[in-house]
Amino acid sequence: MLIYFTLIIVAALLIHNFVGQQIEVSGSSMESTLHNEDHLILEKISYEKGDPKRFDIIVFRPYEDDKKTYYIKRVIGLPGETVQIIGSDIYINGEILKEDYGNALIEDAGIAGEPIKLNKGEYFVLGDNRNNSKDSRNPVVGVVSRKSILGRAWVRIWPLNDFEVLKHQ
Repeated sequence: MLIYFTLIIVAALLIHNFVGQQIEVSGSSMESTLHNEDHLILEKISYEKGDPKRFDIIVFRPYEDDKKTYYIKRVIGLPGETVQIIGSDIYINGEILKEDYGNALIEDAGIAGEPIKLNKGEYFVLGDNRNNSKDSRNPVVGVVSRKSILGRAWVRIWPLNDFEVLKHQ
């Protein structure tokens, strides 16, 4: 019985650390896609073999020293690209990005008012609630390094009536 119990604990720890984990949305920065107190399953496997893609909803640690705080945002800019926000339009390498995830026109470009060149392993992220999101436009958050990304938001499991596999592309 002790061996069986030990195997279950080890399996649970391995799944939590390398496959996926449950997280809770705190705040309104991803509305109308995600809502405060939604519970999600974060999957980690796809980023072990590949890199985040544009429009993926990622979970990352914004502060290197704080292991308890994480943010949930949408990837907008990829490594090697230049991102700029002019008015309410997002430009990638000088071309307007066609997307409809934002729930309002952008009012504040923040640091993206000037072109931001993303280096290798750097991502530019925005919340879907563009005017109520602490994201890459904020100098405190800035660009997100690949090593701070925990995984991809995969499934909303709570509330049950909103259960769904999240759309990323």
